[in-house]
Amino acid sequence: MNLLLDTHTHTVASGHAYSTIMENAKAASEKGLKLICMTDHGPKMPGGPHIFHFGNLKVMPREIYGVEILRGVEANIMDRDGSLDVPDEILKKMDVVIASLHDVCFPYRDVESNTEAIINAMKNPYVDIIGHPGNPLFEIDVDRVLEAALEHDTCIEINNSSFVSSRVGSYDNCLLIAKKASMKNIKICVGSDAHISFDVGRFDKALEVIESANIEDEYILNTDVGKFKDYLKSKGKLRY
Repeated sequence: MNLLLDTHTHTVASGHAYSTIMENAKAASEKGLKLICMTDHGPKMPGGPHIFHFGNLKVMPREIYGVEILRGVEANIMDRDGSLDVPDEILKKMDVVIASLHDVCFPYRDVESNTEAIINAMKNPYVDIIGHPGNPLFEIDVDRVLEAALEHDTCIEINNSSFVSSRVGSYDNCLLIAKKASMKNIKICVGSDAHISFDVGRFDKALEVIESANIEDEYILNTDVGKFKDYLKSKGKLRY
């Protein structure tokens, strides 16, 4: 399976990542990627950027080293209501919005709280992707989350970093999510979650999960830039 874009990357602006957007774009170009999403952490992540960082993404070139750059954010889900740490007036200007649970921002650990938080985040019309839902730290009711993803046309991420450098123990959860998503024809995206340029476009472990779950290419948004952009346009994004 040939993946042409990376939906989840970080730059030095995230505080605990180590490459610039130019370095990420150069790495993407060298690997043959056509597009990357620049999705730095929201401001409530310790060390994360000020909200002005996202408000000023308009200065970011649309193409660097021949790679299209989408301006985005990985917003932190803050509570059971699905509140995010980026206001809607900023979110609506983003090309792509990932919403994720992170232990330093979300105080709950019970299944009901985790599930409700993700489902409520999906209700936000500016949220496009749920990031790393297989995190073993946040057990969820997979069926309920996937039904909500179908209802709100939200993409579910298979996060490569979860298998190689973070969220150890994610594999079984991600495989279960992938298998059930496949049965429901839910849209899937693959994100490297790169925190250094060398990992941009690294999809090896995520692809193993996708192949084991027998997800059809049709439902994997990374296989075609046009398909991914059509999805975002259906969500009211990409007005340029």
